[in-house]
Amino acid sequence: MLPVISVNNLSAAYRKNQVLQDVDFQVEPGTLTSIVGPNGAGKSTLIKVMLNLHPRLSGDVSFMEMPYNKAKKHIGYVPQRGSVDWDFPTNALDVVLMGLYGNVGWFKWPQKKHRELAMQALSEMGMADYSNRQISQLSGGQQQRVFLARALVQDADIYFLDEPLAGVDAATERVIMDTLQQLKSRGRTVMVVHHDLQTVEDYFDHVLLLNRTVIAHGATDKVFTNDHLYATYGGTLRWMGERVR
Repeated sequence: MLPVISVNNLSAAYRKNQVLQDVDFQVEPGTLTSIVGPNGAGKSTLIKVMLNLHPRLSGDVSFMEMPYNKAKKHIGYVPQRGSVDWDFPTNALDVVLMGLYGNVGWFKWPQKKHRELAMQALSEMGMADYSNRQISQLSGGQQQRVFLARALVQDADIYFLDEPLAGVDAATERVIMDTLQQLKSRGRTVMVVHHDLQTVEDYFDHVLLLNRTVIAHGATDKVFTNDHLYATYGGTLRWMGERVR
């Protein structure tokens, strides 16, 4: 099976500080992968570099054997909630409609069919009743559901989510993970920056352990081990759960 994502010798820096070095991995279609590593390991930067949101020093990235600029219509992205200007004057429905601009066109008004698709995505996330609510008036979990609805409405083949479970309530966490599992069951490929080691085995079938470079990558039951975690976290690893082999 051909990989749907290929990353080769990828390196990147912020100013003079190198944060990614010679990153190599491939992702098979229909997998749900967590990107795990300590603070400052380059997890969010990795996604941003792959999606041309941050410059790279070297390396190549391809999606479905295409560069990002040709594959971007096949890709959905949910950024960290803290990176979004939630005071921007717009409501939940308009945020989701932004995910359809590739179909609508940036200088055209959305049609009825587009609004119906956006409302359907909000309904899937349990947010239909909040469609006219200003995003600044939503809770953190509700805001995260709206941004996931924006990604869902794109009907993409590949999804990237940057810490979608950070700071959300238990009900929202269940909704998000159920949605990601459904995407996987439909053959979509999902990569998630994740911070909670205790839920990795429950939520993800693949894991990518990252600390500036790839420490290990593969099926969770093979890769999520004590040795690999120590190699990834070093002396900063304070949690050792019974589920970690």
